Amino acid sequence: MGRALNAHAAADVPLPSRAERANRTERPQSVSLVVEDMHCGACMTTIERALRRTPGVREGRVNLSTRRVSIAFDAAVTDSQALVDVIGAAGFKAAEAIEGSSEQENRRADDLLRRLGVAGFAAANVMLLSVSVWAGAASDMDAAAASLFHWLSALIAMPAIAYSAQPFFRSAKAAIGARRLNMDVPISLGIVLATGMSLFQTFRGSHQVYFDAAIMLTFFLLIGRYLDEHVRLKARGAAENLIGLKSLTATVIGSDGTARRMAARALTPGMRVQVAAGERIPVDGRIVEGESEIDESLITGETLPRWAKPGADVHAGTVNMTRAVTVQATATDDSTLLAEIARLMQAAEQGRGQYVRLADRASRLYAPAVHVLGALTFAGWMLAGAGWELSLTYAVAVLIITCPCALALAVPAVQVAATSRLFAKGVIVKAADGLERLAEVDTVVFDKTGTLTRGEPVLRNGSELSDAVLAKAASLAVASRHPYSRAVVRAARERGLTIAAASGVVEIPGSGLAAASPAGEIRLGSA
Repeated sequence: MGRALNAHAAADVPLPSRAERANRTERPQSVSLVVEDMHCGACMTTIERALRRTPGVREGRVNLSTRRVSIAFDAAVTDSQALVDVIGAAGFKAAEAIEGSSEQENRRADDLLRRLGVAGFAAANVMLLSVSVWAGAASDMDAAAASLFHWLSALIAMPAIAYSAQPFFRSAKAAIGARRLNMDVPISLGIVLATGMSLFQTFRGSHQVYFDAAIMLTFFLLIGRYLDEHVRLKARGAAENLIGLKSLTATVIGSDGTARRMAARALTPGMRVQVAAGERIPVDGRIVEGESEIDESLITGETLPRWAKPGADVHAGTVNMTRAVTVQATATDDSTLLAEIARLMQAAEQGRGQYVRLADRASRLYAPAVHVLGALTFAGWMLAGAGWELSLTYAVAVLIITCPCALALAVPAVQVAATSRLFAKGVIVKAADGLERLAEVDTVVFDKTGTLTRGEPVLRNGSELSDAVLAKAASLAVASRHPYSRAVVRAARERGLTIAAASGVVEIPGSGLAAASPAGEIRLGSA
């Protein structure tokens, strides 16, 4: 970490030579791409194979659950737009990932929810009609009435399937256009064949009509697709949550002493930034003016703030607790320690553990095996003399039964969800197989007390204080953001006391709080 900070140290560092700049351009660059229509292990394999064949690409890692592709490439040979074109030629729509790009994913989830609602409404009505038909068949329902119910089922099911199953149809069309197979190809084939077969049987006046099966299949598959999208939205990646802790703007002190607000992304090493009490520090740097307490729990895990004086190093994402300080930036934006931690977490999410790789290998064979089984079923029953209608019905049944693609989605989704849940609890997962190795752990060794604390201070002798004393202390503490002050306020509220905020409270860094009253000065803090 020290080497990384010193590399961005100050503005008076001499510019690199031409040879040094040439060496830097030869270092691999990285880009993260979002792939919209990637749904199964076959899609992932196709993308990775296309990237391996691309000149200049050194490494390409695909995360099926987050639909992200992390690529390390030689900038002298290719660029991010060329990589987007490569993935597009493989049959997928890709775009460079940007911060705050969740709106597109939200729209996609909302679209799936609408299609799910239409499919559910249609499925409920078609099932009611089907129950009437099959119940009436047992009591010799009039053929005209049964035919009417079949046509009503067709009028309800076919428009609903045409609308609701579009996510599967579009994905299957793109896969076939790229001369490959994915999970949505047998799904679409099963839905289309079941619907087409039912329409044909309705024209013939037969009882072998399966509109209810086709729309129910669409409904249940959309449930799975929506839940997968919902999990992805809830756990889009702990790295993005971490990046969200960055300060977006900063107050920069110019050489003439004037202050101006500017975007944190525009900051450069050497700038002097003023950080008010309660603000997040926007850069990695060194305090050059002022003293304050810095909450570094995001970086170190320690719950108690650190007292920082001029010359102390501070990091982006930490919180200035008590008074304003001026920080000289040594690293900004993507060069900060916070950004490096986010990259490590993203690498952990993009990586694949042992069980994830096993599921990927199995899913590559899944789609071809489904089509082979369907074709063998049709051919077998035809050879047995069952006729093409019954043979096709059995083949469609095989396709429908084998459609769900949980094998390729369950393990990556669990990995991302677990990683995000751990991050919410303050645990950062850096290794791709960390969760799998954790199952083999039988001994845990903690290296510091901060790991074992509850995460917030608690007033230990609250029971020894009278209500009047605790209420008076809370009236001062409510004006402060210090963890000890919050502990006092929390204890008073747990006892049910009314807290009246004192007026004129002054916070003295390192000493505590003070306020004037008719009976004299009241203090809360160190002796």
